[in-house]
Amino acid sequence: MPEISRRIPLGAAGEKKCTLASRAARFGNPGSFVRPPAMTSIRSPETRLRRSALLLCMALPCQSIWAAPHKIDDYHWDHVDRVVAIGDLHGDYASYVKALAAARVIDAHGQWIGGDTHLVQLGDVPDRGDDTLKIIAHLKKLSAQARAKGGWVHTLLGNHEAMNTYGDLRYVTAGDFAASAGRDSKQWRDSYYENVLADMKKREPERFASLPPDFRETWNASHPLGWVEHQRAWNPKWNPQGDDYEWALQDQVAVQINDLVFLHGGISGAYCQNSLASLTEMARAALRASDPATPSVLTDENGPLWYRGLAGVEPVAAAETVQAVLEHLGVRHMVIAHTPTHGAIWPRYSGRVIQVDTGMSAFYGGHVAWLEETKDGLYAGYPAGRISLPADDAGRIDYLKKVIALQPENADLQKQLSALQHPAPGNDGDTTKAVAADADPAKAPAALPICGISP
Repeated sequence: MPEISRRIPLGAAGEKKCTLASRAARFGNPGSFVRPPAMTSIRSPETRLRRSALLLCMALPCQSIWAAPHKIDDYHWDHVDRVVAIGDLHGDYASYVKALAAARVIDAHGQWIGGDTHLVQLGDVPDRGDDTLKIIAHLKKLSAQARAKGGWVHTLLGNHEAMNTYGDLRYVTAGDFAASAGRDSKQWRDSYYENVLADMKKREPERFASLPPDFRETWNASHPLGWVEHQRAWNPKWNPQGDDYEWALQDQVAVQINDLVFLHGGISGAYCQNSLASLTEMARAALRASDPATPSVLTDENGPLWYRGLAGVEPVAAAETVQAVLEHLGVRHMVIAHTPTHGAIWPRYSGRVIQVDTGMSAFYGGHVAWLEETKDGLYAGYPAGRISLPADDAGRIDYLKKVIALQPENADLQKQLSALQHPAPGNDGDTTKAVAADADPAKAPAALPICGISP
């Protein structure tokens, strides 16, 4: 195997090179050199772990330690030769498998062929599309197959996974409810309806006495067959052993692989000093509590599941915050999803932030793409070809022209190119004041520190 070099970032301290060889059960019953200690910047447990591993290289041959993908802990991996990352799927199984097949991760039968590749799915598997359960089942199967071949599947927590666990079902489709329905669905729904009436009669007797004749019909419309099963699968208040709740609970908020950190929304100045472990620990505690009325990392507009300031949505994140986050974690790039780009894997902040939510779901246009890291660099993958990511913002226009050449029918990319080439006064052509459909417009943006910490 040929020898390759991978740079190991040490936060603000710099970097070094080290040589390597390279479903009835769902619902129940009805390396080798570091700077002297005085000069080394140790900003977080992440960088301490990395420094300890590198110091070990001083005592043992570096190649013997770094010869294979190395799991430092549950949130950190080093020396992974190939990483493939995909963004929001929103219930679109067809686009999901199209992306993985084009990225040579699965074959025509949906089986893992990625070898020791690490696949990262950055959250928002559910809602807006009808195939949520199908995607989750496939990801579970794929995870086992990947591990048997030395690879890994990382599934991260998105805001839509969280919303389903605490009962915010605004974006669940009729098809997804139908996929949860079974032969006992009518019995489940009738039983729940009788409980609703009994509770209303006890707590709100005046409302109960004045119910309109079509109340049941209206109620059924908002509680289709499969609604109860869906709640029992996702919401721990209905069933603390629900399959989909447990799946969401095992998802991490963030993971670092090589010199990239992946998460759904991004890290704002309010969470800049948090460790990756703390983000997941806070999220899991909030998932178990399942109380959206209590502020938590699951609902925080500036939290890692909802933040859009790194994706060009005002107020945008300060460049100083981006740099502080990267230095704290000891990485070179932050990879985010959540905010659709309408077709392109999109770098920001001179490539330090990379957006991978290209709108793969049919709801957003079905724009299939993925991010890929290999020993040769970072690439944007599209069904029609692969393009190297630009090293800085100056190269984005040429890069976007190449993406448009692969997707000539995508009018949104043409508009983006025009905005970049001819920005309006007071706008850089890559910033928007638009608020996403699932954001709460009543919540005014809060002023953020450059680099703070959330307990």
